[in-house]
Amino acid sequence: MKRIVFLLLLLPIITHARAENFRFAQLSDIHISPKSTHALEDLKRSIDEIAADTSIAFVIASGDLTEAGDRRCLELLKNELDRLPMPYFVTSGNHETTWSESACTAFDKVFGSSRFAFSWQDCFFIGFNSGPFLKMMDGHVAPQDIEWLKTTLDSLKRVAPDTKIFPVTHYPLQDGDVDNWYDVTDVLRLYNIQAILGGHYHRNLLYSADGIPNVLGRSNLHGKDSVGGYTIIAISPDSIRWSEKVIGKKAVQWLALPFGPKAYPEAVAERPSFAVNETYPEVEERWQKKSGVAILEAPALGKTALFYGDDNGTFYALDRMTGQTVWMYQTGSRIKSAPAVYDGRVVFGSTDGNIYCLSENNGKLLWKVGTGDVVMGCPVISEVAGTLAVLIGGSDHVFRAIELKTGREIWRYTGVDGYVVTRPCVYMGKVIFGAWDCGLYALNLKDGTRAWRWSNGSANDKFSPATVWPVATHGRVFIVAPDRVFTCIDAASGRTIYRTKEHKVRESIGLSADGTTIFSRCMWDTIIAMDARSQKPLTIWKTDGEYGYDHNPSMMIEKDGVIIFGTKNGLLHGVAAKDMRYRGIKVKAGTVLWRHKIGNSVLNTICPVSAYECYVTSTDGSVTHIVINE
Repeated sequence: MKRIVFLLLLLPIITHARAENFRFAQLSDIHISPKSTHALEDLKRSIDEIAADTSIAFVIASGDLTEAGDRRCLELLKNELDRLPMPYFVTSGNHETTWSESACTAFDKVFGSSRFAFSWQDCFFIGFNSGPFLKMMDGHVAPQDIEWLKTTLDSLKRVAPDTKIFPVTHYPLQDGDVDNWYDVTDVLRLYNIQAILGGHYHRNLLYSADGIPNVLGRSNLHGKDSVGGYTIIAISPDSIRWSEKVIGKKAVQWLALPFGPKAYPEAVAERPSFAVNETYPEVEERWQKKSGVAILEAPALGKTALFYGDDNGTFYALDRMTGQTVWMYQTGSRIKSAPAVYDGRVVFGSTDGNIYCLSENNGKLLWKVGTGDVVMGCPVISEVAGTLAVLIGGSDHVFRAIELKTGREIWRYTGVDGYVVTRPCVYMGKVIFGAWDCGLYALNLKDGTRAWRWSNGSANDKFSPATVWPVATHGRVFIVAPDRVFTCIDAASGRTIYRTKEHKVRESIGLSADGTTIFSRCMWDTIIAMDARSQKPLTIWKTDGEYGYDHNPSMMIEKDGVIIFGTKNGLLHGVAAKDMRYRGIKVKAGTVLWRHKIGNSVLNTICPVSAYECYVTSTDGSVTHIVINE
């Protein structure tokens, strides 16, 4: 509470204060983990030293403060930061936002927000998240955070236009780190930005963020040294100076930048190219809706509407033909759950802890089921024990079968060790899904008892088959995971049939309509097709997708012989799944039929209507109706 009160009272009374010398500390990349005490011990030493230094005015912690954003480690972090006699301000990093059983909601509950904004003398510090959103992707600044950044800085400029401004992020704002860096720098260049402060790379670095100095500080971890450390930043009327402070040693200055009125009238870094769209003019964006709020999962198609949820917890039904909003329903927190639609009902989970069922026609709540924890799992609807049921997992370590009509729980399985984010696969009387605990589970549809649990043998949960949507055919289950191994598993027993590292696959998979072929996307350009019937790994074809490096866990969907998928940088692909005729021309399997760049951020798993039409959502907040003109 002390930190929040300080923030609210400080803004109106200090923005006009005259500049004097002051110093503050920057902590970054602390990485507190439930599996090791080393990072916490490093932090304790830093806190002890900072707390004893009366010249330190405040402390900024710039992301990757924990290893996986879990509530316990966040509370351990806060306990240490609360020992400081001076104010502190925190923002999150990719380790809080990529892997988080709370869908990043625990960070806000523990610290109030991952944003901060405060003045100190004639300097203004504004922090915001720049990490990925609950999946592997480049860093990303959410559109709603960009709007908040602009609104806040506009207000400051009206009151105190000469204020020296210091944005604080985790990632550097540059190509290859943050996918929409240019959207952020285009805002920042309008103001008196002296330097951007950050971390992420665990060492002292100076970058140019589209012409703006972007300075990264060291990690708090000791690494190969005996003790860790932090950064001391000194402000004087004419300059800002960075010093590395190793525990128990004298601070060593490594960078100084002069102050002065800063202007960045023109962009200096190259923007993403959309030239590929000129190569395939037959691909048309029939309509696009830009919501201004990040969309974190795939949409679903109803009879006349498209359904999806957003990062503000709003669930939408859009008219498929026009993109106009038909109805909205507000939940209590962000939605990271791809919905399922059946028999006039649309079902999804919310990080407010509930599973919702709404009327497809008008958005009326038909039922909701509380789980006691966030729900990021994506539902599938299937017959269970003679009735239609919703099959869905959550972060409460429970997988449920819920009657679609009434919301009555049919059965629950409570033995999930990790949390669930995937869409399960229903096959051979089983529901099959992965979790962030290295496991792939198969439960009997009839009663929810466990048929088998498969593991890749790794103790590292970051290699879990948790994000992939499993596919199954010919008595086998197929997955690809962050361990970069293509895996074939016997569906009846859970026995491994084969695993191959021949292709560097990662979390993106698809199944042909005839069930004979498994598709996957490799981390560098290559798209592969594997024989689903073979007892050994057998590559049918592979092709160069020309998408560069990609680790976006969006699935590959085949429709009418065309595989459609999107990348982490907004590039949508259509690829021939087999030898076929397309737009009147004979093409070979694996031929790239078309590509279209929608934006520069993650495209979620697409919703196809046909080989010539699909819908796609993106973390940049866009919903796009794509048509390929014949």
